[in-house]
Amino acid sequence: MTDGGWGVGWGISWPVDRRIAPVHHLDLVFEPGGWPEMAPRRAEIEAHFARRAAGNPHLWNGPVLLLRDYAFHGGSLSGRFRQTDFAAFTFWRDTGWRDQGLVNAFALAAIEGSDGGFVLGVMGPHTASAGRTYFPGGTPDPSDITPDGRVDLHASMLRELLEETGLSPADIARDAGFTGIFEGPRVALPGRLVFDAPADALAARIRAFLAREERPELADVAVVQSEADITGQMAPFAVDYMRARWAGRDAAAP
Repeated sequence: MTDGGWGVGWGISWPVDRRIAPVHHLDLVFEPGGWPEMAPRRAEIEAHFARRAAGNPHLWNGPVLLLRDYAFHGGSLSGRFRQTDFAAFTFWRDTGWRDQGLVNAFALAAIEGSDGGFVLGVMGPHTASAGRTYFPGGTPDPSDITPDGRVDLHASMLRELLEETGLSPADIARDAGFTGIFEGPRVALPGRLVFDAPADALAARIRAFLAREERPELADVAVVQSEADITGQMAPFAVDYMRARWAGRDAAAP
């Protein structure tokens, strides 16, 4: 756990039943029903989002998917997603992630260069997470629901990779699967994506892409080669993932 908790701005400390484990299979579906636990607080939610939007007019109250009643056994993650809106999600996050029946589960494109370095994105000033640094990704939305009613987090990860960095699935040399970071009301799923180019070269490509965009989601990228490159703006779940990867490399070294 980073900084004794989730770090400044990332939420409360959640030491109970927290774990990091490989995820070999996803069995996730969409179901109707919304977020009934938050229905009585709709007036508070709307007022809170109005205040947030007044400070950042680029915020958009779009639909998002949150996970309900999930299980994780033998490397398989199963569960049911429900739809709510970004206003409710933001209110829940900003008021301390209290147990309200749903969990924020999302996939991340854990970009890894051929030299083992990682590339993280620095969120732009117009986003809801301005200045925070983590792997490309985000809370899933209805576009991640397949025609047969499943929620495809792998497709969500690749979509976010392309939208935020300009890197496409064709650029990936090795897709090595997900790692689950389970911590109370949040399940982060970094997907290990290894590229043929070293991390600095990938960062240069992404910066060139950002320079061409009218309003890029990322303000910049950060390259992490070792513990010395970690900063306080980096998401605890991203830091924990990188540390787990380093520990695995050390264990495999002769």
